[in-house]
Amino acid sequence: MRLSGASYMGATNDKDALALKLFSKIVSFRSALSAIAMAFALPACAQVAPKPVQAANDADPALWVVKDKDTTIYLFGTIHVLKPGMTWFDEAVKTAFDRSQQVVLELVMPDANKMQSLVMATGVAKDGPTLTEQLPADKRAAYAKAVTDLGLPANAFDRFRPWLAATNLSIAPLSKLGYDSENGPEHVITAAAKAAGKPVIGLETAEQQLGYFGGLSQKAQLQFLGTTIDELPELETTMATMVDEWAKGDPEALAREMNDSLKDSPEVAKVLLVDRNARWAEWVANRMKSPGTVFVAVGAGHLAGQDSVQAQLAKLGVKAERVRY
Repeated sequence: MRLSGASYMGATNDKDALALKLFSKIVSFRSALSAIAMAFALPACAQVAPKPVQAANDADPALWVVKDKDTTIYLFGTIHVLKPGMTWFDEAVKTAFDRSQQVVLELVMPDANKMQSLVMATGVAKDGPTLTEQLPADKRAAYAKAVTDLGLPANAFDRFRPWLAATNLSIAPLSKLGYDSENGPEHVITAAAKAAGKPVIGLETAEQQLGYFGGLSQKAQLQFLGTTIDELPELETTMATMVDEWAKGDPEALAREMNDSLKDSPEVAKVLLVDRNARWAEWVANRMKSPGTVFVAVGAGHLAGQDSVQAQLAKLGVKAERVRY
């Protein structure tokens, strides 16, 4: 596979293919070091049986409900990748799912060929300065190390736009730490919905999600990549902390963790978190006009903090209540 004429500064075609395959396996977002990773869906929609768990580790993640006399909408925050052995699809979460006639995720993944085409159109630059050349000199060595730690040549991502390199670098290492999208809520929920015959729709399309990244200014993209490079050494600790906060149902702690990662990137925060929360809140408010029960599962970062979906709903006069269990 060739990248429409793009080359990686001497990398072989096989390496080109490997780099893009890597992205197609881990794409979206969303980056375990920030709310961005919580905000975007990994390709967890493949209908593959979850891997057997070794030992149960009970989790009680946060769940909210919005309801009136004939409509109920549950809001469940997910972490897109998890280690095996954590039990969360039970108790109130499973009850809410079972009661729902429809499941709503951030994204229902398109087929692999379409996704690859979208990634190439949005995240690959055919010419111009290489990504290494665009980075500040003091970031280049750490960037090269991060890429080679993935088993790729240091220049493998040099035709990638900064946002695409950042998402690869922040998500790809998680598999080495034992995290897998097959254990993530999106995969489990999608499989359960298929088994139960429940329709599954997405709040956004792949075109939209990739467009949010591609629409970021070059300055914001390079800041995103620079922050990712700086925080990679703490990835294992950061991810473990976020999963623990999610498992305990502590959205405020989760919000503090994420807000710290976004403090230097106001444009990224606005485009990928705040604006999307507002749109999703409008979707929920409009859906309340039709009867039925809906189970909405989005990245936990969207349901935490002062700009959360719940906060946006409050501005629309719609109250979301925490489900205690």
